[in-house]
Order: sequence, then structure tokens, then C-alpha cells
Amino acid sequence: MNFEAKKVLVTGGSRGIGLAISKAFASAGARVAIIYRANDAAAAAALAQLPGAGHSIHRADIADPEQVRFAVDAAADKLGGLDIVVNNAGIGDYHPIDSTTYQDWQKAWQQTLAANLIGPANVCYCAVQHMLKSGGGRIVNITSRGAYRGEPIKPAYGASKAGLTSLSQSLAVALAPQRIFVGAVAPGFVNTELTAARLASAEGDEIRAQSGFNRVAEPKEVAHAVLFLASEGAEFSTGTVIDVNGASYLR
Repeated sequence: MNFEAKKVLVTGGSRGIGLAISKAFASAGARVAIIYRANDAAAAAALAQLPGAGHSIHRADIADPEQVRFAVDAAADKLGGLDIVVNNAGIGDYHPIDSTTYQDWQKAWQQTLAANLIGPANVCYCAVQHMLKSGGGRIVNITSRGAYRGEPIKPAYGASKAGLTSLSQSLAVALAPQRIFVGAVAPGFVNTELTAARLASAEGDEIRAQSGFNRVAEPKEVAHAVLFLASEGAEFSTGTVIDVNGASYLR
């Protein structure tokens, strides 16, 4: 797929799945702006890994509406507009209902929804203002298998991703007349530093066995699905959710 001269914004684009997405777009000719939360060293390292020129990094907490607006506007200014936005940033701390204090339960829900649902909604809003000026664009939101099968030890995460799926489909309908196409990618377990401990534990074999491939996804496999939804010719797939879970969960 060719993304020559396309202007792409990726949230959480400095590590794991987000870095794979950023590198895939850059390798296909795009100029990429990465939004990251706090790890300056990781962001600088990610920037250095992107092939081509004209890339940038922007620090912002997606849960903060004003930081979102500032970072999206700064990225659009740096790139000269926005063609594609990928909402990848998110959190997923454990908070099982039977062993979490009420105070920690409240905190988990507030923080998770702010980062995983309200934050991406704000990114979409701010990005759409730029896309309307240029006559269209594409938004791809990273949801999760957990939106469908449930997340018993982190229910706020599952709920936030279900909400992000619904948001994606609502925006696909609302924005189609403006030629802004919206889709989502729903991974299962992915081999990143965030999942490394669980995959290396006694639970690892059970997790891998959930798929007939007896493995989990690689970040580049998620990136491949993102690039498809963002590509020319995929417009009539607006509203689509692509599962990347090795048939570990079917719906």
C-alpha cells in the first residue's frame, strides 16, 4: 500500500502496536506525527526509527482535553494538515470486582474511560476539524477483542473498548457525507512489552492456545489491518471492525 505524502497522526505511537503502526505508515511514504504521554526517551527512539523525513513527536496526556486539542493542532500544523488519524493510546489496569476496594474501583473506571474512550473521542473531534478543511480523511480506532468477549479482571477496559467500537460506527455514519471514513481494529493478545510478563508466566501457554496458530499476534499484523482501513479503495468498508485475534474469539 502506498501512502506517499499522506499526513498521519498516531496516538500512543512510540511503543508496541503504536510504534509498528507508525513505522508501517512511514515505510509506505507517509509523514507521521506521534503523540505520546510521558516517556521522552521512548518517543525520541521511535522518531529515530521512522524511515523518511518530516516526522514529529508531540507530548500529551490523551485523558486531558486541552492537551489533546493542543497536540492535534500542533501535529496538523507540523504536517500541514491531517489525512489519517489512528487512536491507539490506551490503558488497562486490573480491577476485579471481587477483590478491589470501592475507592480503587472508582479510580479505575474514571482513568480508563478518560484514556480509552473520552480521550479518543476528543482526538476524533479535533482531527475532524482539520479534515473538514481538506475535504476528507480517515480515522482508525484500536479497540479490542475484550469489547466482545468481556474482560473479567479489567471490566472498565472491556467497557471502554466496546464504547470505542460504538463511537467508531457512529462516526462512520455521521462523517460519510464529508468523505471522512472511520473503522476499527480489534486485536486479541499481541506480543508487546506490555504483555510480555503474562506471556512468559504459567498462563502463557493457555493464552497462546486460544488461537489455532498457538501464538499471539505480532504488532505488525495489527498495523497491516490499520493500513488496509486507511488505504485508498477501502472507503466502502467504513464502519468495519477488523478482528486480529487468530480466531481466538469469533463473533
